[in-house]
Amino acid sequence: MAGKRAGPRFSGESVTLEQTSSQETVARAQWFGTTHWSAVLAAQHPSAPKADAALEELCRTYWYPLYAHIRRQGHPHHDAQDLTQEFFARLLEKNYLAAVAPEKGKFRSFLLAALNHFLSHERDRARAAKRGGGKPHIPLDDVTAENLYSMEPATQDSPEEAFERRWAVTVLERAFAAVHEEAIAAGKEQLFGRLKLFVGEGATPGDYSAAAEELGMTPNAVAVAVHRLRQRYREAVRRQVAHTVSNPDEIEDEMRYLSSVLAR
Repeated sequence: MAGKRAGPRFSGESVTLEQTSSQETVARAQWFGTTHWSAVLAAQHPSAPKADAALEELCRTYWYPLYAHIRRQGHPHHDAQDLTQEFFARLLEKNYLAAVAPEKGKFRSFLLAALNHFLSHERDRARAAKRGGGKPHIPLDDVTAENLYSMEPATQDSPEEAFERRWAVTVLERAFAAVHEEAIAAGKEQLFGRLKLFVGEGATPGDYSAAAEELGMTPNAVAVAVHRLRQRYREAVRRQVAHTVSNPDEIEDEMRYLSSVLAR
């Protein structure tokens, strides 16, 4: 899943160690200012006005792995929806952020720990009465959630392992959707629609020839377009991963971990 990290480009100018260190410092500062999970962790301090919006955005993105995890605990789908909603309500009110959030780490690890902590205290409570109530609300599509869950493959994995696999798949889905949106914005939706099957799969010269005929391109031009599409996809995956780790040094490890999860 992870592509090779692009190396530095030189143009005849010498780069001193001090300059490199300064550039890395600036890059890290910019990263921490824009990454969702790092902003959420900063919510432990009163000077982080964007943290609430960042946490809500992460919740909107990754609600389904939590819903599926709750369903795997044996809860009916209506109860699972109520529990997911109540969990987010408490999370957005920062009850659980203050109690469970680590000083650093990955969002998926925090989220699963926080959810299990929440579920352990919700075993015997009535579920239906918890909808709404004036609390922060993350819209969940009940039909979509259950349709997705009905298509989950049978597995012998533990609920935690299944959660991590669904998390990894969600990261890839979000990255793929981002590349699709970029293609639409660039007026290349037709090209994307024809070449998207090559993003995660190998292709023979014959495959490219068939696509080239349909698109009015040469096979070589199709090969170049596929290469660029795969590159944009890898970059999109990295951006998604960056949103869920607290330090840029963790991105490569998380990319490798997600690959290992998907390869199980």
